[in-house]
Amino acid sequence: MSHSNHNNLVYMANQIGKFFESQGHDQEVAGVSDHIRKFWDPRMRKGIYAHLDAGGAGLNPNVLEALTTLRKADTLLSS
Repeated sequence: MSHSNHNNLVYMANQIGKFFESQGHDQEVAGVSDHIRKFWDPRMRKGIYAHLDAGGAGLNPNVLEALTTLRKADTLLSS
């Protein structure tokens, strides 16, 4: 996936985080994780996970936490 695609995914993930931000940390993390699980296709999740592997630059801290949590759940489901 190209650098600009990663930038788009980072932007979208951070926008989802902004939507849930006013609900507090726990709800934001859960909301971002749930939204990405439900609405992002596997290619998008694979792309954002690759970005996480590269350090996750530009991701807001709560979004980073949500993606890390979601990735662990995805890994458990696929094994």
